[in-house]
Amino acid sequence: MIYGNRSNGNQHGLVLTKPLVVEKMLDRIGYVPTIDLSKKRVIEPAAGDGAFAIPIIERLFESSVNFNFSFQESLKNITFYEIDNQMTGLLSARINKLLIDLSVNLPAELIRTEDYLLADVNPCDIIVGNPPYVRHENIPDSKKKLYRSYFKTFTHRSDLYIAFYEKSLLVLKQDGILSFICSNRWLKNQYGFSLRKLIGQNFSLNEVIDLEGTCPFEEDVLAYPAITTISKSDEKVTPKYIKIKNIEELKDLEMYPSSTRVLNTQIARNWFSISYAGEGCEKHIDTIENQGFKIGIGVATGADKFYINENFRNMVENELLLPILTSKDLRGNKLNWSGKYLLNPFAENGDLINLNHFPKAKNYFNNCKEELIKRHIAKKDPNKWYKTIDRISPALLTKDKIILPDISGNSYLFIDKGHYYPHHNLYYITGRSYEKLVLLASTLMSEFVRNQLDELGNKMNGGYIRWQSQNIKKLRVPIIDSIPSDLARKLHQAYHLKDYQEINRLINSDSISNFKATFVQATLFDKI
Repeated sequence: MIYGNRSNGNQHGLVLTKPLVVEKMLDRIGYVPTIDLSKKRVIEPAAGDGAFAIPIIERLFESSVNFNFSFQESLKNITFYEIDNQMTGLLSARINKLLIDLSVNLPAELIRTEDYLLADVNPCDIIVGNPPYVRHENIPDSKKKLYRSYFKTFTHRSDLYIAFYEKSLLVLKQDGILSFICSNRWLKNQYGFSLRKLIGQNFSLNEVIDLEGTCPFEEDVLAYPAITTISKSDEKVTPKYIKIKNIEELKDLEMYPSSTRVLNTQIARNWFSISYAGEGCEKHIDTIENQGFKIGIGVATGADKFYINENFRNMVENELLLPILTSKDLRGNKLNWSGKYLLNPFAENGDLINLNHFPKAKNYFNNCKEELIKRHIAKKDPNKWYKTIDRISPALLTKDKIILPDISGNSYLFIDKGHYYPHHNLYYITGRSYEKLVLLASTLMSEFVRNQLDELGNKMNGGYIRWQSQNIKKLRVPIIDSIPSDLARKLHQAYHLKDYQEINRLINSDSISNFKATFVQATLFDKI
């Protein structure tokens, strides 16, 4: 066991692939017995117990029969890497049984028990498999340091599979091909940026088959999988992004053209980026901030258990308390305030309060001092040991603001009419009148915006979208001040009735078809 166990008891990094998926991957990279495979150099970097290894060997044998070459000799062109001794034993037993049935001996170099990422790997034509999924925090520190020294894409909080991608791409021969079934998170998130940049500059992305929501593995895991095929070719192809809803669709992908889009690998920041241009676009849609709204994030205290409490009214001066709203208060499309307050150590002018003027707060903070001074922010400025990480602005409390939980399963977006201070797991939008905020909130609740968020960012467990600041700022929405008064009135009514169907009908209505049409025409992922 290299990286410990997952919550279901199975090992981190070990998730076995279904035969249908393996067969389709081998088909799409051209490792098929109807061609001469005798010279194809093939590597599987994390072989497990043989989900890919067995079909690879079987296809090579069938090709040897079809093209009359030595199967025994051609086995030397295949290498299976596996870091775990126990899995190597299982793999060896399965392969040996197959080869005995084929009257062939097991080559000594066919299976290598070592860390593929550190191994001396010869250039090859095909790399295929299911690299291990190991979250950053589960990778031993010594390994992280070593991998960072070898792989420039292994940055930030990279999952281990990022290093597998880079290693494999760098050992591909000219016109070689790589196909991995792996998490799709790197396609959009920060730690995948360097890998996307590497691929965009030096390789050709052929296709991404997104399997999110399907079950391509032998166990149910929340892995958000995708099959990604990349070639080392001077000839760039138009990369396809294929989204399927059921694993059976893999049998005949050509039957599902409506799920196919184009990616733009020249924009490393986001291959799903949306491009806007032209006078029509400028007239009808714009960013939220360009329309005079302000996007912010709630307060991070650095020690919530000391700064947030429902019992503060008996412990500190009331004038230092602000009712605080957290993501837990927004569940099931309802706002149910928990009754918790934020202890604000800042005065109206932004300076820290003088504790001598607040005896109750002084006594409270002194009782917590031993823990508070351990925080990084307190060590930076010991004289201000009782401050929160973020400065608190009481004026924000009284402002009308749209509340956006970072991770949300809600369909409804609440507007706080100046009652609460947002916690750090909440984003907020303020800066205009309540009426304008309602129009913006209505638009943000529409499928038009939700589809943009799907392209801009990753979903979390359960398919929940993320209202992250970096993506909210990229959204293009109708210019609120240009919405006709009759349509604005109907959007207001639909918002208060939580009538999502009506909101989508209005957003798709002829009254605002101009900005919708402009948006569709301007996307870089138009359907093929």
